[in-house]
Amino acid sequence: MVPHLITALEGPLQDLERRLLDASAEIERWFRLQWQDHTPPFYGSVDLRNAGFKLAPVDTNLYPGGFNNLSDDALPLAVQAAMAAIERACPAASELLLIPENHTRNQFYLANVLRLGTILHQAGVTVRYGSLNPEVTEPTLLDAAHGQQLLVEPLRRRADRLGLEGFDPDLILVNNDLSAGLPAMLQGLRDQVLLPPLHAGWAVRRKSHHFSAYAEVAQQFAQMLGIDSWLINPYFATCGQVDFQAREGEGCLQDNVAWLLAKVRAKYREYDIQEQPFVIVKADAGTYGMGVMSVRDPSDMLNLNRRTRNKMAVGKEGRSVQEVILQEGVPTVEAIEAGNAEPVVYMIDRCVVGGFYRVNSERGRDENLNAPGMRFVPLPFAGPCNRPDHAAALEDAPNRFYAYGVIARLALLAASVELEQTAPGQPGPDNATE
Repeated sequence: MVPHLITALEGPLQDLERRLLDASAEIERWFRLQWQDHTPPFYGSVDLRNAGFKLAPVDTNLYPGGFNNLSDDALPLAVQAAMAAIERACPAASELLLIPENHTRNQFYLANVLRLGTILHQAGVTVRYGSLNPEVTEPTLLDAAHGQQLLVEPLRRRADRLGLEGFDPDLILVNNDLSAGLPAMLQGLRDQVLLPPLHAGWAVRRKSHHFSAYAEVAQQFAQMLGIDSWLINPYFATCGQVDFQAREGEGCLQDNVAWLLAKVRAKYREYDIQEQPFVIVKADAGTYGMGVMSVRDPSDMLNLNRRTRNKMAVGKEGRSVQEVILQEGVPTVEAIEAGNAEPVVYMIDRCVVGGFYRVNSERGRDENLNAPGMRFVPLPFAGPCNRPDHAAALEDAPNRFYAYGVIARLALLAASVELEQTAPGQPGPDNATE
């Protein structure tokens, strides 16, 4: 389902969005057939960029952490989608163990965990929270935002089952992206459903694998719709064996920046786009907007100052960045109250359940907005539907956000393909560059 979303956003839809609206019936049938062959992740969120001439995902998170930023009006659809996801994963589940990040000070993240727990509880399971943090040795109350509190308990491993004291769940949902590695406590479980699978964690997962899968999905979708897949797909390349502090791998970075800029310039000429292309360089694994920079010239990779090198060298959990993805930059045309904005769409199972704008007044339209200074503007629902409003004006919010829901679901489908391709025992995907 794609909900109607209400926002103050104004402006005419571009040609791409018109094509999506006109073909909505064919699009929904295409998705329905795709989901017969692929199992959606339990949940996910997608960062989108609308450049006016291009609408594309720039990141897909399989451990979404912003449910607290969704409107209260989004909860009924989220609960309904969670029911479908639980039924798919473990129909008889009555108890669910939710494993959050090891944060103890980020009160907004903890509010996210509580909101997620509320959704799951209303979907019909008893929810308790178990921590991978070795410092949590007894039930501990953590202060969350808005005066809330979260009770986390130490995990207990008994043979090949994981639970809490007096709690033996059928279903385990991880909201920890596993950047620090794959905990032994989560490995080798039997007769319990663990979601997402371990290879979805950043200890294993790579953004380049995801965008390789997305390129396949986008090409199939574009062929069905009769459009150029570039309009929904950012070009990318990868570099391994990079050491920003030791200045190793600079040649690979410089060459791939030049290659990407040349490809984007050719597309800009083809569509008469009056923009200066740029490339986003970021760690191939990890979240939280760490290790991200914008580049407009290949020589920029040779002239990084020490502060930038240090920022790019380390990711979440202090993990050394040795592999990077170089991605075509997609500028945003959206702004809210003088701040540049990008939509973030949240999904459970195959359903769009809400979203928000990430707004940052301190960053440019060609920069990473997931950075200090950002804030969130929820997108409340007018009501759930899986069709745009053809009786409304093309620039009305329900129609614009139908397009956003389509592209977000393409990224979710790509995540399904990605997880299939990278599952243990499967041959690894090729590092496609577009």
